[in-house]
Amino acid sequence: MEHILLSHPTGNANVRAWTETIDQHGLLESFHTSIACFRGSPLYHISVGPLKDFRRREFDKNLQGKTYTYPWKELGRMVSTKLGWQGLTKHESGMFCVDAVYHYVDICAARYIRDKHAQMDAVYAYEDGALRTFQEAKRYGKTCFYELPIGYWRAMRELLEEERQKNPAWAMTLGGFQDSDTKLTRKNQELALADRIFVASSFTKRTLQWFPERLSDVVVVPYGFPPVNRERIYQPWKGRKIKLLFVGGLSQRKGISYLFEAVDGLEQAVELTVVGSGAINACPALQKALAKVHYIPSLPHSEVLKLMAEHDLLLFPSLFEGFGLVVTEAMSQGTPVVTTDRTCGPDVITHGKDGWIFPAGTSEPIKELLERLIAQPDMLQQVGEAARQTATARPWKRYGDEMLSWIL
Repeated sequence: MEHILLSHPTGNANVRAWTETIDQHGLLESFHTSIACFRGSPLYHISVGPLKDFRRREFDKNLQGKTYTYPWKELGRMVSTKLGWQGLTKHESGMFCVDAVYHYVDICAARYIRDKHAQMDAVYAYEDGALRTFQEAKRYGKTCFYELPIGYWRAMRELLEEERQKNPAWAMTLGGFQDSDTKLTRKNQELALADRIFVASSFTKRTLQWFPERLSDVVVVPYGFPPVNRERIYQPWKGRKIKLLFVGGLSQRKGISYLFEAVDGLEQAVELTVVGSGAINACPALQKALAKVHYIPSLPHSEVLKLMAEHDLLLFPSLFEGFGLVVTEAMSQGTPVVTTDRTCGPDVITHGKDGWIFPAGTSEPIKELLERLIAQPDMLQQVGEAARQTATARPWKRYGDEMLSWIL
């Protein structure tokens, strides 16, 4: 493998790590995205005040000469969201919806391939933004690498439909049922065109068993951990409650009803903080539950990490997760995690050593663990320190190196 075109409409921690890795090894032909900010650039300097969100799109300065941006759809989405113009960002149909952003970058990357195909050997693209890129790449015999960041849609619908029937009071918070047949067909076409499929968790790989046809090789490479907080100070237990934290969307897909069930009745010994947003007004059960805890609608990422380091335990009982970056973020802060077998938990946590993993869709094992921790709170520091050691052993560089071994 010599030169790879990589395309992702928005960029995130794993995209940054992977793009920087292939560039450092001289393999990056070009990077395609909607908006990219580089330290010292004009966009970087104006990204203050109302424009500060642009710095969330900051990439390594070494990528600047190989980065191609297609910003207008994403700019429209950002402005429409700020101004509350919901019609323009309506799911699938809005002029500046997320799907429009993904498709636009996909189309632009495909055009680039048509003009510059002689410069590359392979393309790497992500779910919902790969179809046109792959179709054009196939015309010129290029290898197509695909990343599926969350479980396959057929598995999601089946598993979440079971949950809808099981917990009707929380059903209105479930996602995963709004996508049109056109969008779902597109997802299938992308998977079918891929020469190799990368996923970040064993659970995501298992969901591909729902795909009706034979697929190319599926490779599991868990994401890396953020920089470890080596200054973490564990507070003494005497005279205080165990501080529990949940960070994520307020959807039943995240298992939030099981979160609240697990702490119910333990309020004299634990206190729960919930950070996240969702359709609160549409769900009376959620409104009632939030009224009993400390609720924070939103925080900057740096503040989330700080909050994690101030809590004793992160609860993340998700029912369907491609990975769950909050798991690795909390562990990097020395905060142990309780999660389920439908997240990255089985790939990054050793149950009982540096965290805990329970079957998805139940609160009883979590409640039993909390009762044990109330009786033996010193376990939390022991497991938290082990979590930090686990995080130390898997920085983003290790993720990049493992990915590279599957590409070369």
